[in-house]
Amino acid sequence: MYRYVGNISDLSHDIIKNYVLNKDVAIDATLGNGYDADFLSKNFSKVYAFDIQEEPCICYREKNVENVEVINDSHHLFDKYVNSNVDCIMYNLGFLPGGDKNITTEHTTSLESIRIGLELLNSGGIMTICIYRGHNEGKIEETCILKYLKNLPKNKYGVMVQSYLNRQEISPMLVIVEKK
Repeated sequence: MYRYVGNISDLSHDIIKNYVLNKDVAIDATLGNGYDADFLSKNFSKVYAFDIQEEPCICYREKNVENVEVINDSHHLFDKYVNSNVDCIMYNLGFLPGGDKNITTEHTTSLESIRIGLELLNSGGIMTICIYRGHNEGKIEETCILKYLKNLPKNKYGVMVQSYLNRQEISPMLVIVEKK
């Protein structure tokens, strides 16, 4: 088992834990099985967790995590529910592990969510985007998200991509955006 080059979600957790200074408000843009929401709830005062599927929302609400507000709606509607700036936003794009693989995040709403999220992100805040490229929509998300992020002004945002070189081209990649 690798310590650094292992699970891409664990890597995003380490980055957030070590490099986000203010830990007031965070967004889990894709609740799924709740792994990121659990992590964020232990490290931030308030967490907003979004998912378009009702089942993950019901399951997470049953955990009764006091500082997590579960929102059964699309992440591209952040500004409808979050009325403050945030210190961290996490994405795990793709489909729900163990769920219906035909229900995926979509490039149009993911890109819109990222645009809105960058506006909500405080100075010194970090956005992590795990892009799972092993399905058709994931490849489209990769292309349009990287194209958009590549053109962000470097005096306002630092953008870094981490991906596996010695694995299949469809292996997940991690994108980190830090707001100056």
